[in-house]
Amino acid sequence: MFDPTGLQVNLVRREDALAARVEDAGLTSSQPPQQTIYDGWLLRYSPGKAKRARSVNAVGAGRLPLDEKIAHVDAFYSSHGLPSLYRITPFTEPPALDRALQDAGYAAFDESRVMTAELSPAVHPSDPRRPLRQLGASEFAGIAGELRGSGAATVAAERQRIAGIALPSHFLVADDGDRAVACGSIVIDGGFAGIFNMVTAEQLRGRGYASAIVSELLRLAAQAGARLAYLQVDAANAAARRVYARFGFADRYAYWYRMQQRDGRAAE
Repeated sequence: MFDPTGLQVNLVRREDALAARVEDAGLTSSQPPQQTIYDGWLLRYSPGKAKRARSVNAVGAGRLPLDEKIAHVDAFYSSHGLPSLYRITPFTEPPALDRALQDAGYAAFDESRVMTAELSPAVHPSDPRRPLRQLGASEFAGIAGELRGSGAATVAAERQRIAGIALPSHFLVADDGDRAVACGSIVIDGGFAGIFNMVTAEQLRGRGYASAIVSELLRLAAQAGARLAYLQVDAANAAARRVYARFGFADRYAYWYRMQQRDGRAAE
């Protein structure tokens, strides 16, 4: 748990128009079939791994009283066997939602950072020591799930979500001998390119696989005309953040989740 009021002001600025566009691109990049709109809020309820695909994204203020909306959301997620989970960003509507959830007993956790980097057509040559394969979405989802240690039901949900991406995408895997040991993907939305699903086998981290994948993903994005790359990373994942910083990524804004404390670890 953490206190979002302690975040630096530059990480929670509602006035950052470019960051708001990045947030839109992130939501558009992957749209699970399990989603609906309720009074301006996007309710996603995929049973997969990604919390952003099974949480409330409060993109519009709506017109209904806030307590009524929160009660509806609780009942909605309960009916789908999921905890009532809110993703809070600097652009959450209404702005008072985070405080209202806190007062209602929803604890803040999983602080994340959205990092961005400018791209140019002449970026990041491929690393011949780390040959990569491009896969289709379905096969990629299976490998990502295996590297995460996900169960069959979670992998099936992630496969459905990833295979449904409607924007130009690339899915890369790095091999060590005859086994896949790392993976990552990129989704291109006009001038914006989002990096997702970066996973490396735990025993092989720190050996350059993630860097090779990021480098190639950025090359593909720049080649397609993207000029700004972005990614979402756990604020506490110092190792990953160091890798991304080497490619010019820097923190743009923060987001976090809120959930009733009674739900415990149900959102992991």
